Amino acid sequence: MTMTIIIFAILAYLIGSISFAVIASWIFRLPDPRTFGSMNPGATNVLRSGNKAAAIITLLGDISKGWLAIILAQYFVLEWGLDDKVVATVALLVFLGHIWSIFLGFKGGRGVATAIGVVAGLSLWLGILATITWSIVFLIWRFSSLSALVAAMLTPVYAWIFLGPDINTLVISIISLLVIWRHKSNITNLIDGKETKIGKEYK
Repeated sequence: MTMTIIIFAILAYLIGSISFAVIASWIFRLPDPRTFGSMNPGATNVLRSGNKAAAIITLLGDISKGWLAIILAQYFVLEWGLDDKVVATVALLVFLGHIWSIFLGFKGGRGVATAIGVVAGLSLWLGILATITWSIVFLIWRFSSLSALVAAMLTPVYAWIFLGPDINTLVISIISLLVIWRHKSNITNLIDGKETKIGKEYK
């Protein structure tokens, strides 16, 4: 069982390490997202290039890899009678692959989209709640970072309410803390009034 978990962990990490921001930028012949704006290989920074299609591909790709990794893990757990810890391990490692990608020199994005994909894979309703939370905050204040921070703070609360104190709730809480930590520079900008609103920057 230990070797099985290790194998799944490695595969999940490699899936998470795929950078759709870099891939989409290459397809559309855009600058590498690590070289401009926030230097972050994520959908919001790709949007800074002015190419909405590339940003959408990045967003959907990052969500999908998190979701797909969980769905595949759940399938094999059922088919092979594996321990539920396999799914929890995959959930954490696919996220870690995104924020510390082996293909990007162990650097990566802030993990918001991949986190939503992971949460949706673990519980569709939690994924929907996280997305609704993000959307409401964004529609009111137009800060992508603030939306991510509020969603990251509330999603573990949703998990505790609907899933209870199980291993998936623990993993969701860890991922949420990492999302908040990855936004530390944005937190500083928000406090200092320097964070840019989406509508103002990307028209």
